Amino acid sequence: MMLSGFESGTSRGRDLRRRESMIGVVIMACALSGLLPGASVAQSSKSPADQFADSHFHLTNFIQEGISPQDFLKIMGNRVERSTLFGLPLQQQWSYRISGDDAPKYYLDSDARLYYYSFTDAYIASVYNKLSPPDKARFDPMITGFNPTDMYAADHIRRVLTTFPGVFTGIGEFSIHKEFVASKIAGDVASLTDPALDRILDFAGEVGLLTILHNDVDRPFAAKGSTPVFLKQIEDLFKRHNGSTIIWAHTGLGRIVQPVQNHLGMLESILTDHDYDHVYFDISWDEVAKYVVASPEATKQTAALINRFPDRFLFGSDTVAPSSAEKYYAVFELYQPLWRALTPEASEKVRKGNYERLFDAARLKVRAWEKSHAN
Repeated sequence: MMLSGFESGTSRGRDLRRRESMIGVVIMACALSGLLPGASVAQSSKSPADQFADSHFHLTNFIQEGISPQDFLKIMGNRVERSTLFGLPLQQQWSYRISGDDAPKYYLDSDARLYYYSFTDAYIASVYNKLSPPDKARFDPMITGFNPTDMYAADHIRRVLTTFPGVFTGIGEFSIHKEFVASKIAGDVASLTDPALDRILDFAGEVGLLTILHNDVDRPFAAKGSTPVFLKQIEDLFKRHNGSTIIWAHTGLGRIVQPVQNHLGMLESILTDHDYDHVYFDISWDEVAKYVVASPEATKQTAALINRFPDRFLFGSDTVAPSSAEKYYAVFELYQPLWRALTPEASEKVRKGNYERLFDAARLKVRAWEKSHAN
């Protein structure tokens, strides 16, 4: 995978967002002009190869605003067979002392703190329960509104399941180490070695909840060639919780956290070790796609790994409350070089098959647990 450098820092957040917006405009322009096949056609797919299930979708954003599931269904059409449904577990505080009337919309818009927003789970459940049974079947809501530093977090998850039975399939996406986010959260700093996290994953394994975990493999701007600072900790965490099915979001990458030295080799070492047979990877987010399609060689090497282990990768958009079909499908279209490089079998599994297998299994386990623990 090719490396890229990006500016960072809260004080430069708005510059970063403007740059992202410009990229988005280019992507949308390409979609509308037909340069990105299928991106301008939201409601129908031209071929089975354009269809997918979305393992990583945020209905709401950092200020708990977003679109309705009904509007998302219109975007999905018959092209997106199924999707996860979760908000963001963090709320960006609007501190008038810091930004005045300039209300922040994103976590880089303000130096004010982020805080855990537990109501997100009740909100997701409420909008999901308004759907018809056929529409419900297309979604897998996830629990996110818990603080992973709190020993009571597992009790929150249990309470959500018993209050809203028949709704949730898993937990996440939630974050432990995430560039520029972790340091902004009020209260304790999350850690991979925290017993509170162990308690969460123990409970997820007991219930059968599928877990989507975001944890950067390294710190931003780490020295080239250095050992990723969080690699051993997350490997140890995975080993401690081999009874839980875990999806490592973005393969450990971020906007600034670039592919580490021999990143694909790191993934291969996990994929070939049976201690990690319960660990999967999603390739969600346009920031991850940029590494994969940065060069023909990067795409070729990534495709070769996925073709060897097609059962262990899932596609996700990681879009946040998309305002249009073009913005939603842009991530999938960015991956076109990868889709072309995969075998038909691997492509189908990454786009749809692995989602169906993992989320269907989790649904059955969670519904059975709920039935046995009904009040």
